[in-house]
Amino acid sequence: MKDSVIALIFQDDMTRILIIKRRDVPVWVLPGGGIEEKETPEEAVMREVYEETGLGVSVKRKVCVYTPVNRFTPFTHVFECNINEGEPRTGQETKAIGFFSVKQLPKMFFPIHRDMLNDALLRKPEIIHKKLKQASYWNLVKYFFRHPILTLRFALSQAGFPINS
Repeated sequence: MKDSVIALIFQDDMTRILIIKRRDVPVWVLPGGGIEEKETPEEAVMREVYEETGLGVSVKRKVCVYTPVNRFTPFTHVFECNINEGEPRTGQETKAIGFFSVKQLPKMFFPIHRDMLNDALLRKPEIIHKKLKQASYWNLVKYFFRHPILTLRFALSQAGFPINS
């Protein structure tokens, strides 16, 4: 599994956050994705944000590094980014996009991304290093029973068969 990146794009002194609704699995998430070969995490986060939102961003700071605890979670770099250019737009991977209050996120906001956002809101001066404990096999089973269709759509997407609606 490729290492991954996540972008935190705040507005209004960190009270609003940009999130996207995926097409393949219709849940709200932070922009991000996999790091390509010969790409730095910083380059990857800028590319992923552009692909998913149409926004040109620069990295403000690295917030967190999450290490995997099992085979289905990647090593993840989380960056706070600034918007340099562009207007938010949907695309091939993105069904909806918007800025939301960090206190009133959509009900179907991905729980691990909520934890990443909460870590960033601590505003620690040093990079936070944590294990990605929320992505356990037990939590996957619980999520499957709560959201079987979403879990199956995610599995199909990961296997190379996305359902884009």
